[in-house]
Amino acid sequence: MSFVTLGALLVALLLGAPIAAHLLRRRRAEEQPFPPARLVPPTPPTARRRSLLEDRALFVTRAASVLALAVLGATPLLRCSHLSLSRRAGASVALAIVIDDSLSMRAPPGGAEGGARDARSSAAPSRFKRALTAARELAGGLAPGDAAALVLAGAPARVALASTTNLAAVSEALAAVAPSDRATDLDGALDLARDLLRGLPQSDKRIVLLSDLADGAPGAPPIAGTPDVATWVPLQELEATGQDCGIVRADRSSQKARVRVVCTAASTVERGPDSAGGQRDGGAEAPAAAGASASAGRSLEVRAGDAVLGKVALDPALRVEELSIDLPARAPEILIAALTGSDAIAEDDRAPIISAGGPLSIAVVVDPATTHVETGGPPPLEQALSALDLDAQIRPLPSVPEHADELAAHAGLIVDDAPGFTPEVRRSLAAWVERGGVALLTLGQRAAAAPLGAGFEPLVPGVVRWSASPAPGVAPATAGWLGPSAAGLADIAPRGRATLDAGASEGAEVLARWKDGAPFLVRRPLGRGVVLFMTLPLSTEESDVALRPAFLSLLDGFVGAARARGGARRLAAGEVWTFDGYRDVKVERVRVDGDGAPRGSRPREALPVAEVERRLRVSPPLAGLYELTLDGERSTRVVSVPEREIDLRPRRVAESARASELGGMSASIDGSPYVALLLLALLAVELFLRALGGRREPAEGRTG
Repeated sequence: MSFVTLGALLVALLLGAPIAAHLLRRRRAEEQPFPPARLVPPTPPTARRRSLLEDRALFVTRAASVLALAVLGATPLLRCSHLSLSRRAGASVALAIVIDDSLSMRAPPGGAEGGARDARSSAAPSRFKRALTAARELAGGLAPGDAAALVLAGAPARVALASTTNLAAVSEALAAVAPSDRATDLDGALDLARDLLRGLPQSDKRIVLLSDLADGAPGAPPIAGTPDVATWVPLQELEATGQDCGIVRADRSSQKARVRVVCTAASTVERGPDSAGGQRDGGAEAPAAAGASASAGRSLEVRAGDAVLGKVALDPALRVEELSIDLPARAPEILIAALTGSDAIAEDDRAPIISAGGPLSIAVVVDPATTHVETGGPPPLEQALSALDLDAQIRPLPSVPEHADELAAHAGLIVDDAPGFTPEVRRSLAAWVERGGVALLTLGQRAAAAPLGAGFEPLVPGVVRWSASPAPGVAPATAGWLGPSAAGLADIAPRGRATLDAGASEGAEVLARWKDGAPFLVRRPLGRGVVLFMTLPLSTEESDVALRPAFLSLLDGFVGAARARGGARRLAAGEVWTFDGYRDVKVERVRVDGDGAPRGSRPREALPVAEVERRLRVSPPLAGLYELTLDGERSTRVVSVPEREIDLRPRRVAESARASELGGMSASIDGSPYVALLLLALLAVELFLRALGGRREPAEGRTG
């Protein structure tokens, strides 16, 4: 508040003037009857006494006038700014508001350390709350004829409200937005926003991005608009700064706790955009502020309530490390891994430690002789799975197990060009898949030459045949499941390919087709699990499909399916559990504070179970401990913090996305006309009261 504004408000101190005037006003002395006084000649009274407030209505009117004068003097000097759009010649606007609800948005604006606030307090400031306030300000400035949509940028990006002219629905949708522990998906959110705006009648189409821009890809292209849809990044105060350490995994094995800690790089904190154009200094990296890393002087503790069972100091240069702490013999069932000290985000400094963790197990049956590479090393399949870093444990097997118990330890199974399965193996495989397993079968020349009694029923119905490829290449338009890399299969020219019976596609989903329409990749549900089969083997002698980027997308989707079906004891926040074949599904988040209380007595929060394409799905938005009840059977799962969300280096922003003509901060208070009208009304009231009081006093004098 400026000195001039303060001086104007000090006019309110003149409120003491009406009080003094009313208290100092004198009136006639009160006459007391005294009979002997009749014998004395009358003398006019000269004695007067001070009075208390008599005309309260007149006093209140005058006091209100003084206060109104003070407000009138200060109102032109007060500025209550809010975010607003700049309209082109007053035209209607089609607006898509993108709010980042990821974990990094829980940090306070300006890069303040998380220890300066109570992370569990709903009143604590955060970038998310500032973004939500800005979104409400923009929604409040919409006018009839405008259209608005709401997109959430936490991974995966979601549409919270489709484009609508119902402005009340926008406010309702904003009221339902809550923070989460998801990763950030800016590109996906911007694509969704553009799709929502295209086709609307308004010529002025804009996307407003309210994010800290920390999506784990600081080297990605700058955020900018398109010729038909402008993109505006209005609040530089939201841009990610500071450093952070987080616990992304905490497992318990026997008497040891293994905790994976990830910290923002201490010596390579990328510079933010400058004020002129939002460009970085050539992508250069600057030393961390104050020369200290987020892990300096901090420790990792294992706690049971208030008791510390183990402790290890963090390396000041720690970037990614898995720490091990010995546990006492009779440690409680549920423990807490916690980082001491403070950093930018307090919510990722604690995680439950339970035995339910552990990496996803993927069994691989492949013949190294047919899938070797000239450079040597493991088969391309194993190399690809390792390169993807999917937090999965790869277990090569010489052959497919004949007993279901041997498969129970695995969430996924990949079999390359097997020469059929014996009846015992088929039964065990089918039983394992029906209980929730995910299998990927590649069919080649050996699969077509299966010996008598061997086959693939019921995993792959019908007979598998092998022949020369009549039409090389996969149609990219039919391979959307593989993502953008599907275009790389358009020119694949194998020496041969497998042909399936028509029954193999019945009740199944063809995920990709050859250019002649024949199935290339098929997904077939079986009980609670799923079978994927591809009509091309991984042999490098038949084709180079195992060396193409689309193969990595295939493996990524396969591991994701195995993880989502409950095969993984641990998911990242925002990923999806899929429950095929279950009728009664209940998912509850169990609050763990490390107090040693039994799991059954802890507070719980039930998550909604959605049915999508006849499949039950649950997407947990927050990290922590979850209990699943599937058809009466209980199991424990853990949702962890996405590792890439610890990277607080922001994306670059193009200069056009900061342009002032798109909008900015504007004043929202100008009450001068209203205060002036109030003053006139108070003056009229005072004149009326004075006139009324003047007529009353002579009347009182005559009666006296």
